[in-house]
Amino acid sequence: MTAFRQSVEAMIPALRRYARALVRDSDIADDLVQDTLVRALRSERLFLGGDVRSWLYTILTNLNKNRRRSLARRPAFLPLLDNNADASGTEAEGRDIERALSTLVEEQRSVLLLVMLEGMSYREVADIQGVPIGTVMSRLARARAHVRASIEGQRPTLRRVK
Repeated sequence: MTAFRQSVEAMIPALRRYARALVRDSDIADDLVQDTLVRALRSERLFLGGDVRSWLYTILTNLNKNRRRSLARRPAFLPLLDNNADASGTEAEGRDIERALSTLVEEQRSVLLLVMLEGMSYREVADIQGVPIGTVMSRLARARAHVRASIEGQRPTLRRVK
């Protein structure tokens, strides 16, 4: 097995963790990871060296963007909310965080997950997302503020645009 393939194989758990947090559905996440691995292994000859980790996250991010574009053309189905009044403690807190993350815009959610969950630097996230580092910082700040406000029970504020 080549060093490239070993590097790709070592990244599978991290890719699965990121994909599951990003799409919030384990089946779709596993499909994304599989498609990412297929594309990476088919394109091994195109990899010019550098960071395999960033390259794989870029592939996964782009595949997810394509998936979301195709879903935007379909009618939306709203999930039923779980309003269990008996839940308390860490289970309820986990649901609050999950609910707050689900209300984020995808660009903000992916930046938040890459920085907080995967421990990537702002530069790595900027390269993966194909945006300037300032955009990453802005998206991260907005995502953190939204999650904090959502957990504290505040309604999101709307900015007045003139």
